[in-house]
Amino acid sequence: MSRHLANFFRRFPRLIVPLYWLYRFFRPKYTVGVVGVLFDAQDRVLLVEHVFHPKYPWGMPGGWTDRGENPEQTVIREYQEEVNLTIRIQQLIAVHTPHKHHLDIAFLCEADDLTIDKLSYELLNYQWCSLDSLPTMMEFQHEAIQKAYSLRGQRADERTSP
Repeated sequence: MSRHLANFFRRFPRLIVPLYWLYRFFRPKYTVGVVGVLFDAQDRVLLVEHVFHPKYPWGMPGGWTDRGENPEQTVIREYQEEVNLTIRIQQLIAVHTPHKHHLDIAFLCEADDLTIDKLSYELLNYQWCSLDSLPTMMEFQHEAIQKAYSLRGQRADERTSP
Protein backbone atom coordinates (compact mmCIF):
# COMPACT_ATOMS: atom_id res chain seq x y z
CA MET A 1 0.00 0.00 0.00
CA SER A 2 2.78 2.45 0.92
CA ARG A 3 4.58 1.75 -2.37
CA HIS A 4 1.41 2.51 -4.36
CA LEU A 5 0.84 5.72 -2.42
CA ALA A 6 4.45 6.81 -2.96
CA ASN A 7 4.23 6.06 -6.68
CA PHE A 8 0.98 8.02 -6.92
CA PHE A 9 2.52 11.11 -5.29
CA ARG A 10 5.61 10.81 -7.46
CA ARG A 11 3.38 10.91 -10.54
CA PHE A 12 1.30 13.82 -9.16
CA PRO A 13 3.58 15.69 -6.74
CA ARG A 14 1.39 18.79 -6.56
CA LEU A 15 -1.34 16.80 -4.84
CA ILE A 16 0.81 16.51 -1.73
CA VAL A 17 0.76 20.29 -1.13
CA PRO A 18 -2.85 20.50 0.16
CA LEU A 19 -2.24 17.44 2.33
CA TYR A 20 0.87 19.06 3.76
CA TRP A 21 -1.06 22.21 4.70
CA LEU A 22 -3.89 20.18 6.20
CA TYR A 23 -1.37 18.19 8.23
CA ARG A 24 0.34 21.39 9.42
CA PHE A 25 -3.00 22.88 10.48
CA PHE A 26 -3.43 20.14 13.08
CA ARG A 27 0.17 20.09 14.31
CA PRO A 28 1.24 21.98 17.45
CA LYS A 29 2.38 25.54 16.86
CA TYR A 30 5.35 27.06 18.66
CA THR A 31 6.42 30.56 19.45
CA VAL A 32 10.18 31.05 19.40
CA GLY A 33 12.11 33.52 21.51
CA VAL A 34 15.74 34.23 20.67
CA VAL A 35 18.50 36.00 22.62
CA GLY A 36 22.09 36.78 21.76
CA VAL A 37 24.97 36.66 24.22
CA LEU A 38 27.51 39.39 23.42
CA PHE A 39 30.73 39.99 25.33
CA ASP A 40 33.07 42.95 25.25
CA ALA A 41 36.90 42.76 25.38
CA GLN A 42 36.80 42.66 29.21
CA ASP A 43 34.56 39.53 29.18
CA ARG A 44 31.52 41.52 30.29
CA VAL A 45 28.14 40.57 28.84
CA LEU A 46 25.67 43.08 27.43
CA LEU A 47 22.42 43.22 29.41
CA VAL A 48 19.41 45.40 28.80
CA GLU A 49 16.54 46.45 31.06
CA HIS A 50 13.24 45.56 29.35
CA VAL A 51 10.05 47.60 29.72
CA PHE A 52 7.77 44.61 29.11
CA HIS A 53 9.44 42.07 31.43
CA PRO A 54 8.22 43.06 34.91
CA LYS A 55 9.33 39.89 36.75
CA TYR A 56 12.88 39.80 35.35
CA PRO A 57 13.57 43.17 33.70
CA TRP A 58 17.28 42.51 33.04
CA GLY A 59 18.30 40.16 30.26
CA MET A 60 19.93 40.03 26.88
CA PRO A 61 18.70 41.68 23.71
CA GLY A 62 16.35 39.44 21.79
CA GLY A 63 12.74 38.77 20.96
CA TRP A 64 10.25 36.54 19.19
CA THR A 65 10.70 35.36 15.65
CA ASP A 66 8.47 36.89 13.01
CA ARG A 67 6.54 34.74 10.56
CA GLY A 68 8.95 33.31 8.00
CA GLU A 69 12.02 34.43 9.93
CA ASN A 70 14.66 32.01 11.17
CA PRO A 71 16.16 32.38 14.68
CA GLU A 72 19.49 33.71 13.40
CA GLN A 73 17.71 36.46 11.49
CA THR A 74 15.65 37.24 14.57
CA VAL A 75 18.58 37.86 16.90
CA ILE A 76 20.38 39.96 14.28
CA ARG A 77 17.22 42.04 13.74
CA GLU A 78 16.54 42.39 17.48
CA TYR A 79 20.06 43.64 18.20
CA GLN A 80 19.70 46.22 15.44
CA GLU A 81 16.27 47.34 16.65
CA GLU A 82 16.94 47.31 20.39
CA VAL A 83 20.51 48.60 20.75
CA ASN A 84 21.48 49.61 17.22
CA LEU A 85 24.33 47.07 16.99
CA THR A 86 25.27 44.96 13.98
CA ILE A 87 26.15 41.47 15.19
CA ARG A 88 27.23 38.16 13.71
CA ILE A 89 26.23 34.75 14.98
CA GLN A 90 29.14 32.65 16.19
CA GLN A 91 27.39 29.59 17.54
CA LEU A 92 24.16 28.12 18.85
CA ILE A 93 24.44 27.88 22.63
CA ALA A 94 21.18 26.50 23.98
CA VAL A 95 17.59 25.56 23.21
CA HIS A 96 15.06 25.38 26.00
CA THR A 97 11.33 24.66 26.22
CA PRO A 98 10.09 26.63 29.25
CA HIS A 99 6.48 25.66 28.65
CA LYS A 100 4.26 23.93 26.13
CA HIS A 101 4.47 25.39 22.62
CA HIS A 102 7.38 27.79 23.19
CA LEU A 103 11.10 27.50 22.48
CA ASP A 104 13.86 29.74 23.77
CA ILE A 105 17.09 29.81 21.76
CA ALA A 106 20.40 31.46 22.66
CA PHE A 107 23.30 32.27 20.36
CA LEU A 108 26.84 33.41 21.07
CA CYS A 109 27.34 36.59 19.04
CA GLU A 110 30.11 39.01 18.16
CA ALA A 111 30.31 42.56 16.87
CA ASP A 112 33.09 44.78 15.61
CA ASP A 113 31.64 47.98 17.05
CA LEU A 114 30.11 47.85 20.54
CA THR A 115 29.05 51.49 20.66
CA ILE A 116 25.45 51.79 21.81
CA ASP A 117 24.11 55.21 20.89
CA LYS A 118 20.36 54.65 21.17
CA LEU A 119 17.90 52.24 22.75
CA SER A 120 14.54 50.98 21.54
CA TYR A 121 11.34 52.12 23.27
CA GLU A 122 11.22 48.54 24.64
CA LEU A 123 14.29 49.20 26.78
CA LEU A 124 15.02 51.42 29.76
CA ASN A 125 18.75 50.98 30.13
CA TYR A 126 21.76 48.79 29.33
CA GLN A 127 24.95 47.76 31.08
CA TRP A 128 28.01 45.59 30.54
CA CYS A 129 28.19 43.10 33.43
CA SER A 130 30.91 40.79 34.61
CA LEU A 131 29.81 37.26 35.40
CA ASP A 132 30.14 37.85 39.14
CA SER A 133 27.80 40.87 39.08
CA LEU A 134 24.85 39.57 37.03
CA PRO A 135 21.44 40.79 38.19
CA THR A 136 18.56 38.40 38.79
CA MET A 137 17.33 37.18 35.41
CA MET A 138 15.53 34.29 33.79
CA GLU A 139 17.32 31.03 34.51
CA PHE A 140 17.65 30.16 30.83
CA GLN A 141 19.42 33.43 30.09
CA HIS A 142 21.72 33.05 33.09
CA GLU A 143 22.67 29.54 31.98
CA ALA A 144 23.18 30.73 28.40
CA ILE A 145 25.62 33.40 29.60
CA GLN A 146 27.59 30.83 31.62
CA LYS A 147 27.74 28.42 28.69
CA ALA A 148 28.69 31.20 26.25
CA TYR A 149 31.47 32.34 28.56
CA SER A 150 32.82 28.80 28.72
CA LEU A 151 32.61 28.35 24.94
CA ARG A 152 34.28 31.71 24.42
CA GLY A 153 37.18 30.60 26.61
CA GLN A 154 37.52 27.37 24.64
CA ARG A 155 37.62 29.33 21.37
CA ALA A 156 40.35 31.59 22.75
CA ASP A 157 42.37 28.54 23.85
CA GLU A 158 42.05 27.02 20.37
CA ARG A 159 43.31 30.23 18.75
CA THR A 160 46.40 30.38 20.99
CA SER A 161 47.28 26.66 20.78
CA PRO A 162 50.12 25.75 18.40
